[in-house]
Amino acid sequence: MNSQSPSLPRLAIVVPCYNESEVFSYCLTELGGYLGRMISDGMISPASYLLFVDDGSRDDTWRQISAATKSHAHVRGLKLSCNKGHQAALLTGLANADNADAIVSIDADLQDDINAIGEMVKSYVAGHDVVYGVRASRQTDTAFKRMTAEVFYRLMTMMGVKQVFNHADFRLLSSRARDALLEYHERNIYIRGLVPLVGFPSAEVYYDRRERTAGVSKYPLHKMMALALEGITSMTVMPLRIITLTGFIISAVAILAIVVVLINKMIGNPIQGWASVIVALFFMGGVQMLCLGIIGEYLGKIYLETKRRPRSHIEEKEGFGSP
Repeated sequence: MNSQSPSLPRLAIVVPCYNESEVFSYCLTELGGYLGRMISDGMISPASYLLFVDDGSRDDTWRQISAATKSHAHVRGLKLSCNKGHQAALLTGLANADNADAIVSIDADLQDDINAIGEMVKSYVAGHDVVYGVRASRQTDTAFKRMTAEVFYRLMTMMGVKQVFNHADFRLLSSRARDALLEYHERNIYIRGLVPLVGFPSAEVYYDRRERTAGVSKYPLHKMMALALEGITSMTVMPLRIITLTGFIISAVAILAIVVVLINKMIGNPIQGWASVIVALFFMGGVQMLCLGIIGEYLGKIYLETKRRPRSHIEEKEGFGSP
C-alpha cells in the first residue's frame, strides 16, 4: 500500500464543468453511484467526495451543482468568477481538493470510462503516485480527428515535450504529486505536459472512450489548435531553434544563389526575369512574418508571466462543511 495512506485512501474526484447543464445530472448519478460502490467494496474511505468546478458557465450548471451539494453529503462545488479555461479550472479544483490522499480528474461528459477509476485506485494503493488514463484506441473518433491527434502527439514529441501518448486529463494524482504539480506557477498552463515533469512512480490504465451522452464538445477544432499552440510554446523553445535553423538554411541558399549569379554574369550569361525576384521577395517576406509571429508568441507569454496574475478567482464554495 502507498506509504502515505496506511488506511483506506480518501479519494476526491475533480470534475471541471463549463455549460454542462444537459449532462450534469447524468454525470452526478454515474460518478456518485460509482463512488458509493467503491466505498461499499472497501476500496476507498467513506469520506471520499466529488468536487465539481464551474468554470464560469452561462447556463444553470452552477445552480445544479449547488443543489447537489445540499442533497448529497459527498458532493462539493466551486464556482469561478468567470470563465478561465479548462486547465485553470482543473488546477483550481486540484488545489481545493482538501484532505484527499488521491485525486482523480475527469471531464463532466464522462466520455472517459469511470470504471477505470477503480483500476487507478488499485494502482495508487500498489505504490504509484501518478496513474494516467490512456485511450486504448480512437475508433470512436472521426478519421480527421484521429489523424490530427496522431499529428499532434508526434509533433509534441518531436518538439521535446514529455507526455503520454493518447492521454488527456483523465488521471489520478497522489496528494504529494498534486502538491508538486501546484509548485509550477506558470500562467500558460499545459497540465498534461507538466505532470510527467513531476516525476514519482507512475503507471497507465487503458480504457475505451465512450460517445458523449448529451451536450456538445467543449473542444472544437479551433480550441484544440489553441491547446496545441499553448502546449508547444509553454513546454519547449524548439520553435525558436527551428527559426534559427531556418535562417541558417536560407542564408546558405542565398549565398549559393549569389555565387551562381556572379558566375553567370562573368561568363556573359546573366539570369533574366523579374518574376523569380518577386517570388523570392514574397517568400522571404512570408518566412520573416512567420518567424516574427512565433517570436511574438513567446514574448507575449513572457509578458503575461511577469504580471503574475492569479489563475482564477473563486466566487462561491458549497459543501465544504461536509465530513
